[in-house]
Amino acid sequence: MPDLSFDHYTIKVADLKTSASFYSDVLGLNEIKNRTEKPHIRWFSLGNGCELHVVEGPTEQIQTNVGVHLALKLSDIDAFIDQLKSHGVTPHNSKGKPESITTRADGIRQVYFPDPDGYWIEVNEACIL
Repeated sequence: MPDLSFDHYTIKVADLKTSASFYSDVLGLNEIKNRTEKPHIRWFSLGNGCELHVVEGPTEQIQTNVGVHLALKLSDIDAFIDQLKSHGVTPHNSKGKPESITTRADGIRQVYFPDPDGYWIEVNEACIL
């Protein structure tokens, strides 16, 4: 069997500047060198050598729902939810209900929210386990 590991996730966005601002300012992701050097692409670190590639281009055919999402973890979800709200981002639960969060059976809390192009993101406190 091949020894596969995660490398990067790419999303197509309508406005590169708006999306890059969201991922850096709201989520706090660090922008890294875009090794393609193409002006319509920006790269962000997801930690541990993993990356998010944000590519400006047509988005009309992209359909999203909360069940398909990028999941990130941190230790202080309460502070993160406050940060979301300070940027005008509404937290949702796993069913997409606004102003709500999900608590898993193991006690881990999760918050979901869409980015400017409607891609859903989950942030959870799984690193406290």
